[in-house]
Amino acid sequence: MPLTDTAIRQSKPADKPYKLTDGGGMHLLVKSAGRYWRLDYRFDGKRKTLALGVYPDVTLKQAREKREEAKRLLAEGVDPGEFKKVAGVKSTVSDATVLFENVAREWFMKHAPSWAKGHSDKIIQRLERDVFPWLGDRPVHTITAQELLACIRRIEARGTIDTAHRALQNAGQIFRYAIATGRAERNPATDLRGALPPAKEGHFAAITDPVGFGQLLRAIETYQGFLPVRCALRVLPMVFVRPGELRMAEWTEFNLDAAEWSIPAARMKSGLPHIVPLSTQAVSIFRDLQPFSGHGQFVFPTPRNKNAPVSNMAFNAALKAIGYSGKEMTAHGFRATARTLLDEVLGFKIELIEHQLAHAVRDPLGRAYNRTTHLPERRKMMQSWANYLDDLRHGSC
Repeated sequence: MPLTDTAIRQSKPADKPYKLTDGGGMHLLVKSAGRYWRLDYRFDGKRKTLALGVYPDVTLKQAREKREEAKRLLAEGVDPGEFKKVAGVKSTVSDATVLFENVAREWFMKHAPSWAKGHSDKIIQRLERDVFPWLGDRPVHTITAQELLACIRRIEARGTIDTAHRALQNAGQIFRYAIATGRAERNPATDLRGALPPAKEGHFAAITDPVGFGQLLRAIETYQGFLPVRCALRVLPMVFVRPGELRMAEWTEFNLDAAEWSIPAARMKSGLPHIVPLSTQAVSIFRDLQPFSGHGQFVFPTPRNKNAPVSNMAFNAALKAIGYSGKEMTAHGFRATARTLLDEVLGFKIELIEHQLAHAVRDPLGRAYNRTTHLPERRKMMQSWANYLDDLRHGSC
């Protein structure tokens, strides 16, 4: 039965210490020297006890709040006892200077003068976009490996593995700087070695010759594998998004009546939302697939679990199945193909192509354009591109 304030006030020391239980592993330990809040829990199969404070300095309500916070940490795979120890690290400087973002900016300013401007710009933009929103206001010495991994996983979920690896590397450098300046005792990034899939290296193979690309499009039509992968392989040349953006696509992002796909910022490498106008050919493919996966979350689910997207190897494996190795063509290579042929063959403005590739395009004042910029022109371009692909597939150009 849960404790009450009255029962606690009426409790008196006895010959031996005794417990008044409140539930959820929490109890009040009554001793001759005082009354102490304790929480019993298990972590990694071991029984542990966490001190929550002394009554009446810590009230029943406050003790329960501490219990719930400990349970939250346990649910995230964090030992609340160890977390308390880390959070108790004393600092000889003011609170503001131990916040992760402030330590990171201090580290950045120390090293940026020795870096090329392009390199330093990428680092600070990566931190501002992908790390500071989640960890920036946390004291650097309280951040756990699990919390850092959760932050990095958000980047990985966009399909940008290289960026995830770089963000983790930068975080490790910041933690090492915090240790060297007396604001942390350990580097949680070292616990995450091997937590991310390997980063891809080098340029992505792509076919940019119209004749060769037409042969590839005809080969794609012969693929007889799993329906979602077959549809993805047919639509990828038309939309030329990053493979991770396509495989993680959710039906809620599509308005097929309006022929539009809106990719949320969280899945974009740029960290900004992106609109993909859909040609009539692309809409037709998505409508064909809708009866199969339209009642679930993902447009391209796995064969074994409709609540999970196809693997990040599925598209390249399909290309290999139709005779195209990674040295000849990759799923990511469709972006290079589109950029080359839209410019050199169809004559569209580079600015329109770059917008549709979701590359950073800025106005004369250096401001990033929003996702609707040049949308009518991009709709025309995407339809012209799909029509051109049809011509290449039929060998008529």
